Amino acid sequence: MQQIWISKAGPPETLKLQTSPDPIPRTGEVRIRVQACGVSFADLLGRMGLDGDAPAPPFVPGLEVAGVIDLVAQGVPTLKEGDAVFALTHYGGYSDTICVPYRQVYKRLEWMRVEDAAALPVNYLMAYLALVGMGSLQVGDRVLIHNVGGGIGLAALDICRILGAETYGTASPEKHAFLQERGLKHPIDYRNFDYERVVMDLTGGRGVQVVLDLLGGVHWPKNYRLLMPTGRLVHLGLSSMAPAKTRSWRRYWRGALMLPFYTPFRLMQDNKAVIGLNLQHLWGQANMLRPYLQQIITWYDDALFRPHIDTTFPLSDAALAHHYLHNRKNKGKVLLIP
Repeated sequence: MQQIWISKAGPPETLKLQTSPDPIPRTGEVRIRVQACGVSFADLLGRMGLDGDAPAPPFVPGLEVAGVIDLVAQGVPTLKEGDAVFALTHYGGYSDTICVPYRQVYKRLEWMRVEDAAALPVNYLMAYLALVGMGSLQVGDRVLIHNVGGGIGLAALDICRILGAETYGTASPEKHAFLQERGLKHPIDYRNFDYERVVMDLTGGRGVQVVLDLLGGVHWPKNYRLLMPTGRLVHLGLSSMAPAKTRSWRRYWRGALMLPFYTPFRLMQDNKAVIGLNLQHLWGQANMLRPYLQQIITWYDDALFRPHIDTTFPLSDAALAHHYLHNRKNKGKVLLIP
C-alpha cells in the first residue's frame, strides 16, 4: 500500500509518500481500498506540531476516507466484502488501503458519489454536533459561522439552511457571491471590516443565538460579546493561532493568553452558554455518533444538500493540498485521490 507520512513537524514538504505491505484487519475491523480521503485543517495542525492529539512523528495523517471493503475480519456483523463505504479513521487516512473498526464505518448509498462520501465524516459531523447535538439550534436562530467558505463552514451553512436558521458568515470578498448562492444571508468581509460591529449593526444590537468559532485566540472574547441572552458559543477550532505554514510558538501563546475566563457566576449573570467540541475526543463514542451521521445521510438521500468539492489532488501531491488550504484558496472540501 501507499501512504503519506509526516516525517517531522514542519511545512507541507514534510509529507512524504511511502510504500509498505498491505495491512491485515484485526478482530472487529474491515479493510478498505480507499478511493478518496479528506483533507482537514486538523491535518495541517498535526503536521505543524500544534495538534496535541496527534501522534508523535512519524505518523500518517487523515481522519476520513471513502472506498470499498475488500477484507473483513472476525467480529464484524454488519459489513461484507464489496460494500461501498465511508469511515472515520482517527489518523491513517492518507492511504490507499486502511483497516478501520467496523463501528466507525458507514455504508454508502448506491447513488452517493465517492467524493461526496469522503467529504461527510468530519465536516458534516462536526457541524451537526456544533449546531444541533450541542448547540440546540432552533428555527429562526441567528447563527454566525466563521470561515464559512471552508469545509466545516459550508457544512454548517447547509445544516442551517435545512433547519431554517438565519446565517451570518465571515469570508474573503471573492467568496461572497458563491456563498450567497449556497444560502448565506449575510456575508461579512472580515478583512476590511470589524465583524463584531457588522453583526451588531445587522442585528440591531441584539447579537446572535449561536456562534461557531473556528478561529480562537483574540476572537474568543469578541464572539462571546456577540451572543444575545440564551446564546451559545461553540469553540471548535484554533485557525487564528496557526496562520502560517509552520508553527510559531510566539503566535500560538499570544493567542493562548487571550483565553477567556468563563466562571459559572459570569455565565449565569449573562445567561449565555460556552461549549467546547473536539471530535478527536469522541472516537470512543461510535454508538453515540452514529445517529448524527445517519441523519446527515438521510438529508443527503432526500437531496437536501450536496457537499461542495473544491478540488482534488493525487495522494502523492498531499503537500500541494496542504499549501492550497494554507493559502485559503478552497471553497469547501479538498480531497486526495489514491
